[in-house]
Amino acid sequence: MDEVPRLAEEILNEIRREYPDLQQVPDESGEPMALIGIRRALKHFVEHLTSGGIGASVQPQTCHSLGHDGGMQGLTLDALAISRPGVRLAWRRFAEIGQRVEIPPPAMYELVESGFEYLDGLVAQSVRGNAEAFARRVGERLRLQHRLMELLLAEHQRTDAIAEQAARIGWRLPSHVAVAVLLRPAREAVTPVVGHDVLLDMEWEQPRLVVPDPDAGGRIELLRRAMAGWAGAIGPLVPLTEAAKSLRWASVAVRLMDRGLLPSEQLLHCADRTEALLLLPPQELVEDLARRRLAPLATCGPTRSRRLAETLLAWLETRGGAPEIADRLGVHPQTVRYRLRQIRELWGDEVEDPDRRFELELVLRAQRLRGELGKISSHGSPA
Repeated sequence: MDEVPRLAEEILNEIRREYPDLQQVPDESGEPMALIGIRRALKHFVEHLTSGGIGASVQPQTCHSLGHDGGMQGLTLDALAISRPGVRLAWRRFAEIGQRVEIPPPAMYELVESGFEYLDGLVAQSVRGNAEAFARRVGERLRLQHRLMELLLAEHQRTDAIAEQAARIGWRLPSHVAVAVLLRPAREAVTPVVGHDVLLDMEWEQPRLVVPDPDAGGRIELLRRAMAGWAGAIGPLVPLTEAAKSLRWASVAVRLMDRGLLPSEQLLHCADRTEALLLLPPQELVEDLARRRLAPLATCGPTRSRRLAETLLAWLETRGGAPEIADRLGVHPQTVRYRLRQIRELWGDEVEDPDRRFELELVLRAQRLRGELGKISSHGSPA
């Protein structure tokens, strides 16, 4: 028993030599908690053997505390290998003591067997404590991160609170961000594994991400790969103080994906879908404008209405001649000329007015995005 304090010191020194960066947490008296744990484990092991106990039971609280304290330091389960140099040194010392006092070989074998049994229990308790601490640290970080994202995505930010909360989780405040909104897949999918500087909050019905400087280093492509099985939309790049604006556009895009108006099998970038985001959300306004500007099509049948709308939109987009429009539509130039004459008969001078042309192109583009070009509503007006 007299060897225990000195052996505990030697074991801790051996561990420190092999793991010089390992943080040492002191107790209230200033003594390293690791040293206290090693000393208690050795003392309990020796007392149990000398009392004639069968096997080598482990003191749960001591070992659990060792693993828990390591976990609270950020020590992962793999890092529990630090016990190896201590174990090696302990067995060398037990062997020396056994030779010195001439312990018979059968007894030494029993000692070794008891030692391994004790070590198994020690590691099991340490792993359990480490896992509990790790889960606690992860849960605490997720809670703090959720609060940070609430502050970032608020319409009226509190910059001082954001800076304080970011510092608590070690998140460097970027100058610009893009906010993404995810659609939960129909089938269970693995939670996206994003970089440390990307904030991910899975607590929302539609999970959200805050992506710092997404155009840097191919970050968007990396995110697409990390989110296999997930779909959603990434809002436009905005200053950090305007993160709510990026969230708003990402949310609009996701709603359009839900309605089948945008592809829903991938991670979309709002910057690549500007036309759809501008023309599709104000559906009632666009439909009202369509009823007024496309009223002449109410006298045409569905097929003729669609063909005239296609030709009118091609002419508005290109302002080209019949050959160019014909090539765009895949029809004969003479067919285009015939349709253009019909268009002028239906709309008259409106097609020459710049404001009317803009409104016509706007509503026709919106209809094309919905797959309803030239469609007539049940009330006899264009949809």
